[in-house]
Amino acid sequence: MERNRLFWGSRRGMLELDLILLPFLENIYPTLDQGDKERYWKLLEAEDQDLFAWFLHRHAPEDPDLKRIVDIVRANTGINAQ
Repeated sequence: MERNRLFWGSRRGMLELDLILLPFLENIYPTLDQGDKERYWKLLEAEDQDLFAWFLHRHAPEDPDLKRIVDIVRANTGINAQ
């Protein structure tokens, strides 16, 4: 997926999500393997409310691919601890 589309897909309607996703895109995304990059693309299709709930441990995605990338984002953005 082209970098510009990823940037705009990572910019969300919520500042809290921007503060999680944009640094992740800049610093961690380039180091992911192709499978995890594709999981990130899939993650960007989710609703903001779901992303916010997943990142803040309110609930976990049912989809194992989404759960994996949510866990990676949490582990690399300082929001892993509950």
